[in-house]
Amino acid sequence: MAESLAAYERHLRAERGMSEHSVRAYRGDVTTLLEHATRMGRSDVAGLDLPVLRSWLAGQAARGKARTTMARRAAAARGFTAWATRERLLADDPGALLATPRSAKTLPGVLRQDEAGALLDLAAYRVDHLDPEPDEEAAREAARDAARGSTAAEGGRRDVELTAVERAIRVRDLAVLEVLYASGVRVGELCGLDLHDVDEGRRVIRVMGKGAKERTVPVGIPALTALNGWLSGGRPALAGSGSGAALFLGRRGRRVDPRTVRRAVHEMLAQVPGAPDLGPHGIRHSAATHLLEGGADLRSVQELLGHATLATTQIYTHVSVDRLKATYDQAHPRA
Repeated sequence: MAESLAAYERHLRAERGMSEHSVRAYRGDVTTLLEHATRMGRSDVAGLDLPVLRSWLAGQAARGKARTTMARRAAAARGFTAWATRERLLADDPGALLATPRSAKTLPGVLRQDEAGALLDLAAYRVDHLDPEPDEEAAREAARDAARGSTAAEGGRRDVELTAVERAIRVRDLAVLEVLYASGVRVGELCGLDLHDVDEGRRVIRVMGKGAKERTVPVGIPALTALNGWLSGGRPALAGSGSGAALFLGRRGRRVDPRTVRRAVHEMLAQVPGAPDLGPHGIRHSAATHLLEGGADLRSVQELLGHATLATTQIYTHVSVDRLKATYDQAHPRA
């Protein structure tokens, strides 16, 4: 079974163009399925049948897995058995008969428009109002330098460098937030942007989305202004031999990591009074919701977000209707 799992993993990467995150998730789900099949006495993939699949999912439910997790794992099992059938490892596809309860449609957390504005204003303010002391990460680096026996003069130069780096990071974070909110891109898509993906003349960025599908996304003037500030006054301070063509860089000069972006978004939103604790995906949800509230049609928002089906985009209409109901209940004298 290990050989079949490795072949399926190669299929997900090469033929379906899945991201490493998605490949890991699918591999993990299929691994637990195959381990369950082994415990039931199946020695190879040909032994997978509907009773094995149902027993595996029943075990997940008994352990209290959420409906969303159950739905994802059922989808992973169906994907694997469909592939195994095409590869003639299975005579028939048992996954085609596997039914699971639909996952609950939970509404995504979003910012109000005034909260989104306050977040971006805060990011811009931080660029021009620097803290007098280096941040914690910089302080730890300075402490490590001291432990290695740096001289006082070297330490003084290090302080200057840290101030320049800190300012560059704040300029980057402003550009990151502006692009996230302007375009609604996923955090992985944002981190994957290269310098040549920005078309300032047409005011668009080229994004490589899920399944290696490229799309062109418009961005507004504030986002382009923040990007220009980053390219002229931020990126050069961080760029090094390992930077390549990456648009956004981390402290070490390499392509910025999604975890770094998530941490920056959480930290800045924590300073916006009353704002929910959201990550980059919450900014994406907010951008979609605000577009619909402003009159954008659903199909255009689907294209912007890179959703494969319109059904995925429709959840944002529920967010907008809920907000309309809340406003009505608060404002209408006969509500």
